[in-house]
Amino acid sequence: MALNARLDHRNPLVFDTHELGRRPGAQQRLTREIDAPKDLGIQGVVGVPEGAPVKLVLRLESVMEGVLVTGTARAQAEGECVRCLEPLELELEADFQEMFSYPDADDRGRVKAEPADDAEEDEDRLFLEDGLFDLEPVLRDAVVLALPMQPVCQDDCPGLCSECGARLADDPDHHHDATDIRWAALQGLAGSLGDGEKDEMSGAEAEAGVDEKQEK
Repeated sequence: MALNARLDHRNPLVFDTHELGRRPGAQQRLTREIDAPKDLGIQGVVGVPEGAPVKLVLRLESVMEGVLVTGTARAQAEGECVRCLEPLELELEADFQEMFSYPDADDRGRVKAEPADDAEEDEDRLFLEDGLFDLEPVLRDAVVLALPMQPVCQDDCPGLCSECGARLADDPDHHHDATDIRWAALQGLAGSLGDGEKDEMSGAEAEAGVDEKQEK
């Protein structure tokens, strides 16, 4: 990954490692509460609302090749039940660990004589910039992994009625009388035959009335 560009120390997700120096084994513990950035979660499914409080608990550890960051993010996520479509809230706890490398050190912590030209080697690496690192990409990945892909309001949520869309949890006895389409066809046929027989009977009665009049 390319080096970060002009990190702003005023950004709440940018952290300073200068207190650690480059002394392997030195540690620093930090606790910080930030406002959630935009689109923190699984877009359109569940996530932490923008501006909601996110508590970060971090341990920074200096190692030969950089700074190892281990931490936990806690927040309240919001979404929609995939079964009944009702709004839901859930407690989020996302753990993460990431290495932020010194730009001038190789994988063994040795200072490189010249910057590496191998782009593939640095593709998946995160780097410190002037002793600063940006936690946002790490936080986003951790939150997505910690959230359910198909959130439900409760494990046994029965969902919605497939016929009328009623929420089944509100009416456990909800049901519709099932009609076999084969019987429905026969009932329709019987109804049409019944109508035909009524017409024939009406016609016969009318003819009988005419005959009686003629006889009189």
